Amino acid sequence: MSETRILALVGSLRAASINRQLAEAAVQTAPEGVEITLFEGLGDIPFYNEDIDVDGAVPAAAQALRDAVAAADGVLVVTPEYNGTIPAVLKNAIDWASRPYGVGALQAKPSAVVSASISSNAARWSHGDAVKALGVAGSAVVESAHAHFGVIGERFGSAHPRDDAEALTELGATVHELVSAARGELVSA
Repeated sequence: MSETRILALVGSLRAASINRQLAEAAVQTAPEGVEITLFEGLGDIPFYNEDIDVDGAVPAAAQALRDAVAAADGVLVVTPEYNGTIPAVLKNAIDWASRPYGVGALQAKPSAVVSASISSNAARWSHGDAVKALGVAGSAVVESAHAHFGVIGERFGSAHPRDDAEALTELGATVHELVSAARGELVSA
């Protein structure tokens, strides 16, 4: 069996972001035969504008995202909650990866969402908005593949999520479900 490739998109641009650390911990949970890669460069992608989305002249950073999504078997979105919704950089990535309309890199691509915030709400609003945006963009959102982490400042303030057995279990379950969908092993209801 060939290796299953999962691309992780992290909605926080901060280098020391706990959301980034959760994505790094998810990499650790990947079973044998699965590679999870964190996409670098979301902050370099210009805001989506159809005027600059011209065949043969797509901005290099946007094309790199499209190519990475196209090469992946599934997409893992890790999102904080900014003012009750997903960060603009993440929505922008979804917009670029959804185009050209109907045949974008996200089309029918299995995806999963992990959300985390300092509130006890665990970024559930952001999670819901990410699921909605991915679904409208044509992605096959795996509803069973999700995780929510609340009060992350207290929970992970002094330790990386990779050192939290419960977090690894939750992330591992999410990754397992996403990989199963990417391999065509999940049956839709």
